[in-house]
Amino acid sequence: MAFERRLDTFSLAALLVSAHYGLGFLLGTAEKSLTLGTAGSLYAVSLGLGTIALLGLAKFYWTQTEQIWTLLGSAYGDGVKLFVGLMSWSSLIGIEAVQLISGAFILKVFGIPTLPTMVVLAILFATISLLPTEKAGWILRGLLVLNFLALLYGLWVLHAFGDYLRSPIEFAGSVQHISLPSAVGISLSTILLVLIDMKYQQFLVQAKDVQSLYKGCALAAIILLLLAFLPSTLVVAAHNAGILPPGIDGKETLPFILSWIGGGSQKPLGIALIVSLLVPALGIGSSILRVQTKTVLDFNILPASVWSRVLVTAANALFGLAVAFKGGEIVNLIVSFYAAYVGAVFVPFVTYLLAQTGRYNFSKGSVKLSLIVSSFLVICLLILTLTNSDLALFGSIELNIMGTGILSGILFLFIGEVLEKYFPTSKVGEKA
Repeated sequence: MAFERRLDTFSLAALLVSAHYGLGFLLGTAEKSLTLGTAGSLYAVSLGLGTIALLGLAKFYWTQTEQIWTLLGSAYGDGVKLFVGLMSWSSLIGIEAVQLISGAFILKVFGIPTLPTMVVLAILFATISLLPTEKAGWILRGLLVLNFLALLYGLWVLHAFGDYLRSPIEFAGSVQHISLPSAVGISLSTILLVLIDMKYQQFLVQAKDVQSLYKGCALAAIILLLLAFLPSTLVVAAHNAGILPPGIDGKETLPFILSWIGGGSQKPLGIALIVSLLVPALGIGSSILRVQTKTVLDFNILPASVWSRVLVTAANALFGLAVAFKGGEIVNLIVSFYAAYVGAVFVPFVTYLLAQTGRYNFSKGSVKLSLIVSSFLVICLLILTLTNSDLALFGSIELNIMGTGILSGILFLFIGEVLEKYFPTSKVGEKA
Protein backbone atom coordinates (compact mmCIF):
# COMPACT_ATOMS: atom_id res chain seq x y z
CA MET A 1 0.00 0.00 0.00
CA ALA A 2 1.53 3.32 -1.08
CA PHE A 3 1.38 6.35 1.20
CA GLU A 4 2.61 9.86 0.67
CA ARG A 5 5.24 10.48 3.35
CA ARG A 6 4.56 14.17 3.96
CA LEU A 7 3.72 14.77 7.64
CA ASP A 8 6.27 16.68 9.71
CA THR A 9 6.45 16.57 13.50
CA PHE A 10 3.76 19.17 14.19
CA SER A 11 1.37 17.97 11.48
CA LEU A 12 1.60 14.38 12.72
CA ALA A 13 1.12 15.44 16.35
CA ALA A 14 -1.94 17.53 15.43
CA LEU A 15 -3.57 14.60 13.61
CA LEU A 16 -2.80 12.14 16.41
CA VAL A 17 -4.33 14.49 18.98
CA SER A 18 -7.39 15.19 16.84
CA ALA A 19 -8.01 11.42 16.54
CA HIS A 20 -8.98 11.30 20.22
CA TYR A 21 -9.61 14.89 21.32
CA GLY A 22 -13.33 14.79 20.62
CA LEU A 23 -16.62 14.51 22.47
CA GLY A 24 -15.79 11.24 24.22
CA PHE A 25 -12.64 12.88 25.55
CA LEU A 26 -14.35 16.14 26.55
CA LEU A 27 -17.85 15.20 27.69
CA GLY A 28 -16.76 11.80 29.03
CA THR A 29 -14.06 13.36 31.21
CA ALA A 30 -16.45 16.10 32.37
CA GLU A 31 -19.12 13.52 33.23
CA LYS A 32 -16.70 11.47 35.34
CA SER A 33 -15.27 14.57 37.01
CA LEU A 34 -18.65 15.62 38.40
CA THR A 35 -18.47 12.71 40.87
CA LEU A 36 -14.76 11.76 40.88
CA GLY A 37 -13.10 15.16 40.72
CA THR A 38 -9.71 15.23 39.01
CA ALA A 39 -9.72 11.42 38.88
CA GLY A 40 -12.32 11.77 36.12
CA SER A 41 -9.38 12.43 33.78
CA LEU A 42 -8.27 8.76 33.94
CA TYR A 43 -9.49 7.93 30.42
CA ALA A 44 -7.90 11.05 28.92
CA VAL A 45 -4.62 10.46 30.77
CA SER A 46 -4.62 6.85 29.54
CA LEU A 47 -4.81 8.08 25.95
CA GLY A 48 -1.67 10.13 26.58
CA LEU A 49 0.12 7.20 28.22
CA GLY A 50 -0.94 4.94 25.35
CA THR A 51 0.59 7.39 22.88
CA ILE A 52 3.85 7.23 24.83
CA ALA A 53 3.72 3.43 24.68
CA LEU A 54 3.05 3.68 20.95
CA LEU A 55 6.63 4.89 20.49
CA GLY A 56 7.65 1.24 20.81
CA LEU A 57 5.58 0.23 17.75
CA ALA A 58 5.70 3.45 15.74
CA LYS A 59 8.57 2.40 13.45
CA PHE A 60 6.98 -1.02 12.92
CA TYR A 61 3.76 0.58 11.65
CA TRP A 62 5.68 3.15 9.61
CA THR A 63 7.67 0.38 7.91
CA GLN A 64 4.84 -2.10 7.36
CA THR A 65 2.25 0.52 6.25
CA GLU A 66 -0.53 -2.08 5.88
CA GLN A 67 -3.62 -2.19 8.08
CA ILE A 68 -3.59 -4.66 10.97
CA TRP A 69 -6.17 -6.98 9.41
CA THR A 70 -4.13 -7.07 6.20
CA LEU A 71 -0.91 -7.89 8.07
CA LEU A 72 -2.52 -10.65 10.12
CA GLY A 73 -4.51 -11.91 7.14
CA SER A 74 -1.37 -12.21 5.03
CA ALA A 75 0.32 -14.22 7.77
CA TYR A 76 -2.57 -16.39 8.99
CA GLY A 77 -5.21 -16.49 6.26
CA ASP A 78 -8.33 -14.72 5.03
CA GLY A 79 -10.40 -15.99 7.96
CA VAL A 80 -8.17 -14.08 10.39
CA LYS A 81 -8.31 -10.99 8.18
CA LEU A 82 -12.12 -11.12 8.19
CA PHE A 83 -12.44 -11.48 11.97
CA VAL A 84 -9.93 -8.72 12.74
CA GLY A 85 -11.80 -6.44 10.34
CA LEU A 86 -15.09 -7.41 11.98
CA MET A 87 -13.76 -6.54 15.43
CA SER A 88 -12.37 -3.25 14.19
CA TRP A 89 -15.76 -2.43 12.66
CA SER A 90 -17.61 -3.35 15.86
CA SER A 91 -15.34 -1.18 18.02
CA LEU A 92 -16.48 1.85 16.01
CA ILE A 93 -20.10 1.26 16.99
CA GLY A 94 -19.30 2.46 20.51
CA ILE A 95 -17.63 5.60 19.20
CA GLU A 96 -20.63 6.28 16.96
CA ALA A 97 -23.02 5.81 19.90
CA VAL A 98 -20.98 8.22 22.01
CA GLN A 99 -21.29 10.92 19.34
CA LEU A 100 -25.08 10.46 19.30
CA ILE A 101 -25.31 10.59 23.09
CA SER A 102 -22.99 13.59 23.33
CA GLY A 103 -24.80 15.51 20.62
CA ALA A 104 -28.15 14.86 22.29
CA PHE A 105 -26.96 16.12 25.67
CA ILE A 106 -25.33 19.17 24.10
CA LEU A 107 -28.72 20.13 22.63
CA LYS A 108 -30.43 19.27 25.91
CA VAL A 109 -29.03 22.57 27.20
CA PHE A 110 -31.55 24.23 24.87
CA GLY A 111 -34.35 22.09 26.34
CA ILE A 112 -34.54 19.68 23.38
CA PRO A 113 -35.41 16.06 24.40
CA THR A 114 -32.58 13.55 23.96
CA LEU A 115 -34.21 10.53 22.27
CA PRO A 116 -35.68 12.36 19.24
CA THR A 117 -32.40 14.25 18.95
CA MET A 118 -30.46 10.98 18.71
CA VAL A 119 -32.69 9.80 15.86
CA VAL A 120 -32.24 13.07 13.95
CA LEU A 121 -28.48 13.04 14.55
CA ALA A 122 -28.22 9.44 13.33
CA ILE A 123 -29.95 10.45 10.09
CA LEU A 124 -27.64 13.46 9.74
CA PHE A 125 -24.53 11.34 10.43
CA ALA A 126 -25.59 8.83 7.77
CA THR A 127 -26.43 11.53 5.22
CA ILE A 128 -23.19 13.45 5.71
CA SER A 129 -21.13 10.24 5.59
CA LEU A 130 -22.45 9.57 2.06
CA LEU A 131 -21.20 12.97 0.89
CA PRO A 132 -17.59 13.86 -0.04
CA THR A 133 -17.03 15.94 3.09
CA GLU A 134 -13.44 14.93 3.94
CA LYS A 135 -12.10 18.34 2.89
CA ALA A 136 -14.14 19.99 5.64
CA GLY A 137 -12.07 18.21 8.29
CA TRP A 138 -9.93 21.26 8.94
CA ILE A 139 -13.07 23.26 9.79
CA LEU A 140 -14.15 20.64 12.34
CA ARG A 141 -10.71 20.59 13.95
CA GLY A 142 -10.80 24.38 14.02
CA LEU A 143 -14.04 24.26 16.00
CA LEU A 144 -12.40 21.94 18.52
CA VAL A 145 -9.60 24.52 18.84
CA LEU A 146 -12.32 27.12 19.49
CA ASN A 147 -13.71 24.84 22.18
CA PHE A 148 -10.22 24.46 23.67
CA LEU A 149 -9.90 28.24 23.85
CA ALA A 150 -13.34 28.41 25.49
CA LEU A 151 -12.17 25.98 28.18
CA LEU A 152 -9.11 28.13 28.83
CA TYR A 153 -11.37 31.18 29.06
CA GLY A 154 -13.55 29.29 31.52
CA LEU A 155 -10.52 28.57 33.71
CA TRP A 156 -9.68 32.28 33.65
CA VAL A 157 -13.23 33.35 34.54
CA LEU A 158 -13.35 30.84 37.41
CA HIS A 159 -9.81 31.74 38.56
CA ALA A 160 -8.85 28.09 38.19
CA PHE A 161 -5.46 28.23 36.44
CA GLY A 162 -3.79 27.44 39.75
CA ASP A 163 -6.08 24.44 40.14
CA TYR A 164 -5.14 23.30 36.64
CA LEU A 165 -1.40 23.47 37.42
CA ARG A 166 -1.99 21.39 40.56
CA SER A 167 -4.30 18.91 38.82
CA PRO A 168 -1.65 16.27 37.93
CA ILE A 169 -0.66 16.01 41.60
CA GLU A 170 -4.29 15.90 42.71
CA PHE A 171 -5.00 13.28 40.05
CA ALA A 172 -2.34 10.96 41.45
CA GLY A 173 -3.99 11.16 44.86
CA SER A 174 -7.65 11.11 43.80
CA VAL A 175 -7.40 8.17 41.40
CA GLN A 176 -7.42 5.92 44.48
CA HIS A 177 -11.12 6.76 44.83
CA ILE A 178 -11.76 4.65 41.72
CA SER A 179 -11.94 0.92 42.45
CA LEU A 180 -8.79 -0.92 41.36
CA PRO A 181 -10.59 -3.18 38.82
CA SER A 182 -12.27 -0.15 37.22
CA ALA A 183 -9.03 1.83 37.12
CA VAL A 184 -7.16 -1.09 35.56
CA GLY A 185 -9.99 -1.87 33.14
CA ILE A 186 -10.29 1.70 31.83
CA SER A 187 -6.57 2.48 31.70
CA LEU A 188 -5.29 -0.83 30.33
CA SER A 189 -8.05 -1.19 27.70
CA THR A 190 -7.38 2.37 26.49
CA ILE A 191 -3.59 2.07 26.45
CA LEU A 192 -3.65 -1.26 24.58
CA LEU A 193 -6.28 0.08 22.18
CA VAL A 194 -3.97 2.93 21.20
CA LEU A 195 -1.27 0.38 20.34
CA ILE A 196 -3.49 -1.46 17.82
CA ASP A 197 -5.86 1.34 16.77
CA MET A 198 -6.32 2.11 13.09
CA LYS A 199 -7.15 5.74 13.93
CA TYR A 200 -3.50 6.24 14.89
CA GLN A 201 -1.87 3.87 12.42
CA GLN A 202 -3.33 5.68 9.40
CA PHE A 203 -1.40 8.81 10.38
CA LEU A 204 1.85 7.14 11.50
CA VAL A 205 2.49 5.72 8.03
CA GLN A 206 2.38 9.24 6.57
CA ALA A 207 5.27 10.65 8.66
CA LYS A 208 7.93 11.96 6.29
CA ASP A 209 10.81 10.30 8.18
CA VAL A 210 11.56 8.33 11.34
CA GLN A 211 12.65 11.42 13.24
CA SER A 212 9.34 13.16 12.55
CA LEU A 213 7.56 9.93 13.48
CA TYR A 214 9.06 9.73 16.96
CA LYS A 215 8.92 13.46 17.66
CA GLY A 216 5.31 13.63 16.47
CA CYS A 217 4.24 10.77 18.77
CA ALA A 218 6.06 12.28 21.75
CA LEU A 219 4.57 15.72 21.14
CA ALA A 220 1.07 14.27 20.73
CA ALA A 221 1.44 12.41 24.05
CA ILE A 222 2.48 15.60 25.84
CA ILE A 223 -0.41 17.59 24.35
CA LEU A 224 -2.96 14.89 25.26
CA LEU A 225 -1.68 14.79 28.84
CA LEU A 226 -1.96 18.59 29.05
CA LEU A 227 -5.47 18.52 27.60
CA ALA A 228 -6.54 15.67 29.88
CA PHE A 229 -6.92 17.90 32.92
CA LEU A 230 -8.76 20.81 31.26
CA PRO A 231 -12.33 19.42 31.40
CA SER A 232 -11.94 17.96 34.89
CA THR A 233 -10.44 21.14 36.33
CA LEU A 234 -13.20 23.24 34.78
CA VAL A 235 -15.96 20.98 36.16
CA VAL A 236 -14.43 20.92 39.65
CA ALA A 237 -13.99 24.70 39.60
CA ALA A 238 -17.57 25.23 38.39
CA HIS A 239 -18.88 22.88 41.07
CA ASN A 240 -16.93 24.67 43.79
CA ALA A 241 -18.15 28.04 42.49
CA GLY A 242 -21.76 26.81 42.73
CA ILE A 243 -22.71 27.54 39.13
CA LEU A 244 -23.88 23.98 38.38
CA PRO A 245 -27.58 23.40 39.11
CA PRO A 246 -28.47 20.59 41.56
CA GLY A 247 -29.06 17.20 39.98
CA ILE A 248 -27.46 18.08 36.64
CA ASP A 249 -26.60 15.05 34.50
CA GLY A 250 -22.84 14.60 34.17
CA LYS A 251 -23.08 14.65 30.37
CA GLU A 252 -24.60 18.14 30.53
CA THR A 253 -21.90 19.71 32.68
CA LEU A 254 -19.53 20.89 29.96
CA PRO A 255 -22.25 22.25 27.61
CA PHE A 256 -23.84 24.00 30.60
CA ILE A 257 -20.51 25.55 31.65
CA LEU A 258 -19.84 26.76 28.09
CA SER A 259 -23.31 28.31 27.89
CA TRP A 260 -22.71 29.99 31.27
CA ILE A 261 -19.39 31.34 30.04
CA GLY A 262 -21.21 32.76 27.00
CA GLY A 263 -23.91 34.42 29.09
CA GLY A 264 -26.56 31.72 28.74
CA SER A 265 -28.01 29.41 26.11
CA GLN A 266 -30.10 32.26 24.68
CA LYS A 267 -27.14 34.59 24.09
CA PRO A 268 -25.21 34.62 20.78
CA LEU A 269 -21.88 33.79 22.44
CA GLY A 270 -23.41 31.01 24.51
CA ILE A 271 -25.03 29.52 21.41
CA ALA A 272 -21.74 29.80 19.49
CA LEU A 273 -19.78 28.00 22.20
CA ILE A 274 -22.33 25.17 22.39
CA VAL A 275 -22.30 24.86 18.58
CA SER A 276 -18.50 24.61 18.76
CA LEU A 277 -19.14 21.26 20.45
CA LEU A 278 -22.09 20.11 18.34
CA VAL A 279 -20.64 20.63 14.86
CA PRO A 280 -17.57 18.44 15.49
CA ALA A 281 -20.02 15.74 16.65
CA LEU A 282 -21.47 15.79 13.13
CA GLY A 283 -18.00 15.55 11.64
CA ILE A 284 -16.75 12.78 13.92
CA GLY A 285 -19.99 10.79 13.73
CA SER A 286 -20.13 10.92 9.93
CA SER A 287 -16.42 10.09 9.65
CA ILE A 288 -16.86 7.01 11.84
CA LEU A 289 -19.79 5.86 9.71
CA ARG A 290 -17.73 6.38 6.58
CA VAL A 291 -14.90 4.25 7.96
CA GLN A 292 -17.33 1.53 9.07
CA THR A 293 -18.97 1.41 5.66
CA LYS A 294 -15.61 1.31 3.87
CA THR A 295 -14.44 -1.52 6.15
CA VAL A 296 -17.49 -3.65 5.31
CA LEU A 297 -17.36 -2.95 1.58
CA ASP A 298 -13.58 -3.61 1.41
CA PHE A 299 -14.26 -7.25 2.31
CA ASN A 300 -16.50 -7.59 -0.79
CA ILE A 301 -19.34 -9.11 1.25
CA LEU A 302 -21.82 -7.14 -0.86
CA PRO A 303 -21.58 -6.16 -4.54
CA ALA A 304 -19.97 -2.78 -5.11
CA SER A 305 -22.79 -0.30 -5.80
CA VAL A 306 -24.31 2.91 -4.51
CA TRP A 307 -27.20 0.97 -2.99
CA SER A 308 -24.81 -1.33 -1.10
CA ARG A 309 -23.11 1.71 0.38
CA VAL A 310 -26.43 3.24 1.40
CA LEU A 311 -27.62 -0.05 2.91
CA VAL A 312 -24.42 -0.60 4.91
CA THR A 313 -24.38 3.02 6.10
CA ALA A 314 -28.01 2.78 7.27
CA ALA A 315 -27.31 -0.49 9.09
CA ASN A 316 -24.25 0.99 10.81
CA ALA A 317 -26.24 4.05 11.89
CA LEU A 318 -28.97 1.82 13.34
CA PHE A 319 -26.41 -0.19 15.34
CA GLY A 320 -24.97 3.02 16.79
CA LEU A 321 -28.46 4.35 17.53
CA ALA A 322 -29.46 1.14 19.34
CA VAL A 323 -26.42 1.38 21.62
CA ALA A 324 -27.01 5.10 22.16
CA PHE A 325 -30.61 4.40 23.24
CA LYS A 326 -29.22 2.02 25.87
CA GLY A 327 -27.18 4.91 27.24
CA GLY A 328 -24.73 4.72 30.10
CA GLU A 329 -21.67 6.73 31.11
CA ILE A 330 -19.71 7.93 28.09
CA VAL A 331 -16.27 6.70 29.18
CA ASN A 332 -17.49 3.27 30.29
CA LEU A 333 -19.45 2.84 27.09
CA ILE A 334 -16.62 3.70 24.74
CA VAL A 335 -14.01 1.75 26.72
CA SER A 336 -16.25 -1.34 26.76
CA PHE A 337 -16.04 -1.41 22.96
CA TYR A 338 -12.29 -0.77 23.17
CA ALA A 339 -12.01 -3.72 25.55
CA ALA A 340 -13.84 -6.01 23.13
CA TYR A 341 -11.48 -5.12 20.28
CA VAL A 342 -8.38 -5.46 22.46
CA GLY A 343 -9.62 -8.72 24.00
CA ALA A 344 -10.07 -10.32 20.58
CA VAL A 345 -7.15 -8.91 18.57
CA PHE A 346 -4.33 -8.39 21.07
CA VAL A 347 -3.22 -12.04 21.34
CA PRO A 348 -3.11 -12.66 17.55
CA PHE A 349 -1.24 -9.37 17.14
CA VAL A 350 1.36 -10.38 19.74
CA THR A 351 1.80 -13.77 18.03
CA TYR A 352 2.41 -11.90 14.77
CA LEU A 353 5.08 -9.75 16.44
CA LEU A 354 6.72 -12.86 17.91
CA ALA A 355 6.87 -14.38 14.44
CA GLN A 356 8.30 -11.19 12.97
CA THR A 357 11.11 -11.15 15.55
CA GLY A 358 11.81 -14.84 14.93
CA ARG A 359 11.09 -15.91 18.51
CA TYR A 360 8.25 -18.34 17.83
CA ASN A 361 5.91 -19.14 14.96
CA PHE A 362 2.42 -20.21 15.97
CA SER A 363 0.50 -22.14 13.34
CA LYS A 364 -2.16 -20.48 11.22
CA GLY A 365 -4.81 -22.79 12.66
CA SER A 366 -3.87 -21.92 16.25
CA VAL A 367 -4.07 -18.17 15.65
CA LYS A 368 -7.36 -18.55 13.79
CA LEU A 369 -8.86 -20.66 16.58
CA SER A 370 -7.69 -18.17 19.21
CA LEU A 371 -9.15 -15.21 17.34
CA ILE A 372 -12.51 -16.86 16.56
CA VAL A 373 -13.12 -18.04 20.13
CA SER A 374 -12.03 -14.79 21.80
CA SER A 375 -14.03 -12.69 19.28
CA PHE A 376 -17.16 -14.72 19.93
CA LEU A 377 -16.76 -14.47 23.71
CA VAL A 378 -16.07 -10.73 23.85
CA ILE A 379 -18.97 -9.92 21.53
CA CYS A 380 -21.32 -12.04 23.67
CA LEU A 381 -20.03 -10.38 26.85
CA LEU A 382 -20.33 -6.93 25.32
CA ILE A 383 -23.95 -7.55 24.35
CA LEU A 384 -24.73 -9.02 27.79
CA THR A 385 -23.14 -6.11 29.65
CA LEU A 386 -25.00 -3.59 27.49
CA THR A 387 -28.23 -5.20 28.68
CA ASN A 388 -27.08 -6.01 32.22
CA SER A 389 -24.33 -3.79 33.63
CA ASP A 390 -24.04 -5.90 36.79
CA LEU A 391 -22.08 -8.62 34.98
CA ALA A 392 -18.49 -7.98 36.10
CA LEU A 393 -16.54 -11.13 36.90
CA PHE A 394 -13.23 -9.27 37.29
CA GLY A 395 -14.73 -6.32 39.15
CA SER A 396 -15.39 -4.04 36.18
CA ILE A 397 -17.14 -4.38 32.85
CA GLU A 398 -14.09 -3.29 30.86
CA LEU A 399 -11.73 -5.66 32.65
CA ASN A 400 -14.33 -8.42 32.39
CA ILE A 401 -14.52 -8.14 28.59
CA MET A 402 -10.83 -7.58 27.93
CA GLY A 403 -9.64 -10.17 30.46
CA THR A 404 -11.98 -12.85 29.14
CA GLY A 405 -10.88 -12.16 25.57
CA ILE A 406 -7.14 -12.19 26.26
CA LEU A 407 -7.19 -15.21 28.59
CA SER A 408 -9.37 -17.26 26.25
CA GLY A 409 -7.20 -16.16 23.34
CA ILE A 410 -4.07 -17.43 25.06
CA LEU A 411 -5.76 -20.66 26.15
CA PHE A 412 -7.07 -21.55 22.68
CA LEU A 413 -3.83 -20.48 21.05
CA PHE A 414 -2.04 -23.23 22.97
CA ILE A 415 -4.92 -25.66 22.51
CA GLY A 416 -4.53 -25.09 18.79
CA GLU A 417 -0.81 -25.79 19.03
CA VAL A 418 -1.48 -29.05 20.87
CA LEU A 419 -4.04 -30.11 18.26
CA GLU A 420 -1.58 -29.25 15.50
CA LYS A 421 1.14 -31.35 17.12
CA TYR A 422 -0.81 -34.43 18.09
CA PHE A 423 -3.64 -34.33 15.53
CA PRO A 424 -2.01 -32.93 12.37
CA THR A 425 -4.99 -33.90 10.23
CA SER A 426 -7.33 -31.79 12.37
CA LYS A 427 -9.33 -29.13 10.55
CA VAL A 428 -7.84 -26.64 12.99
CA GLY A 429 -4.75 -26.65 10.88
CA GLU A 430 -6.42 -26.17 7.57
CA LYS A 431 -5.51 -23.13 5.58
CA ALA A 432 -8.04 -20.29 5.82
